[in-house]
Amino acid sequence: MGTGGFVLVVGPSGAGKDTLLRLAREALAGEPRYVFPRRLVTRPPSEHEDNEPIGEDEFRAGEAAGRFALSWRAHGLGYALPESTASLARAGHVVVCNVSRRVVAEARRRLPGVTVVEVTAPPEVLAARLAARGRPEDGDLGARLSRSAPVTADLVVMNDGSPEAGADKLLAHLRAR
Repeated sequence: MGTGGFVLVVGPSGAGKDTLLRLAREALAGEPRYVFPRRLVTRPPSEHEDNEPIGEDEFRAGEAAGRFALSWRAHGLGYALPESTASLARAGHVVVCNVSRRVVAEARRRLPGVTVVEVTAPPEVLAARLAARGRPEDGDLGARLSRSAPVTADLVVMNDGSPEAGADKLLAHLRAR
């Protein structure tokens, strides 16, 4: 199957990460080498994010027992990648997922074959997208947009054009794996 590993998609809220991931998943639907796992999140799924809901107690227990390939907290929520994703990567699959920039260093230490794709957009585009989304955890847009953890990315996608143009850049990176 080839060399597997993780492609971590990171970037600020409102950058369009989930949109680009959806388009890439649709384009690669017939190619079993690519896996787009649903993250475990301590909130119900929404039209903006397709996640597997997990209760707070179950999340804490999973972290304590080491049942996640990777886990983190952001915006008052718990996020995790199922342990099965690490097994898939070791078996030659390319596992593509949206994670927090704050866990990239840990992922590079713990997970096989990690590359990072940073998706971003100009501040005014991010602000408009967050305002349109209207999630309670988006709260103070100015404060949310000012938070940023530096990350060294293998590819930066400026997602300020059509979603298809951004997805094409992500797809090129995935296919090069």
